[in-house]
Amino acid sequence: MQVLKFGGSSVSNAGNISKVVSIIQLAVQKQKTIVVLSALGGATDLLLECGHLAAGGDESYKEKLRLLEQRHLEAVKQLIPVETQSGVLSLVKTRCNEIEDICNGVFLLGELSPRTKDRVVSYGELISSQIVAARLSADGLENTWVDARELISTNSHFTYAAVNFTATDQKIQHYFAASAGHLFIIPGFIASDATGATTTLGRGGSDYTAAILAGALNASSAEIWTDVSGMMTADPRLVSNAKIIPHISYQEAMELSHFGAKVIYPPTIQPVMNRNIPVWVKNTFAPDDHGTLIQTEAVRNGSSIRGISSINKIALLSLEGSGMVGVPGFSKRLFEA
Repeated sequence: MQVLKFGGSSVSNAGNISKVVSIIQLAVQKQKTIVVLSALGGATDLLLECGHLAAGGDESYKEKLRLLEQRHLEAVKQLIPVETQSGVLSLVKTRCNEIEDICNGVFLLGELSPRTKDRVVSYGELISSQIVAARLSADGLENTWVDARELISTNSHFTYAAVNFTATDQKIQHYFAASAGHLFIIPGFIASDATGATTTLGRGGSDYTAAILAGALNASSAEIWTDVSGMMTADPRLVSNAKIIPHISYQEAMELSHFGAKVIYPPTIQPVMNRNIPVWVKNTFAPDDHGTLIQTEAVRNGSSIRGISSINKIALLSLEGSGMVGVPGFSKRLFEA
């Protein structure tokens, strides 16, 4: 079993989705494959904008929803043969009608709660994954679409839910043990709480979805497909001679991602590290590039510095002095100042 995850830039339009399909077709020839998909690039932001506009009493959310619907319908028309389009077009329209119904309710209430926000943004991954599944079927590649909310259980901390790994691992293992399919398409980012309400794993959470699945199934590998050829020694926008890191350890990858490296979502590493599952970061648009391999022990190239990352717009305050020693409540007074 292998797990492949494709980010928003990889599925931002029909042309890019076709590249994703080609990668999947090659991967599934090797072994049983799970594909995790993000929303179309920019779709999550547009969904959030619709929710906030509706909550603010601005009816322009309806026009934004029309643009969102049109974008997905155009993708379907470009990807799916005419004779099999109708079912997929109908599915997209149904999903978009559901989004509009929710936003209409938000407009009337004048409030976008975290719970409702999660429900709104979940549609990005739901629609994109079903479009890709339909394209694969049209190409003769049999696949099973699986709703991640049936597999991943979380608490009710909406917009950034914590995973219940005991329940989640049991659900995932039970489902795939009983499934005879060879290719599974799953929306990333989304999950559900104990009541069945939709939750999300935080922005960038599709990486996490892939890692959760890989860890639960003890997959042979997890692959994060994005628009760069791996993790880099520095931000190439700031450092012109930044290079791809061919090998890196789990701990190093976690450090870089926590402190600003945006190629991989920080919580992603833990589920795969627990099972020593190798993680590849690969480029959808240059699939033959080596990429970055994340594993227990990284191959050293003689340099003691693996990479440099940074967080912008942050200040560090240091306070010291002998008068602080043994004084109760000092930290409380400092942080409340």
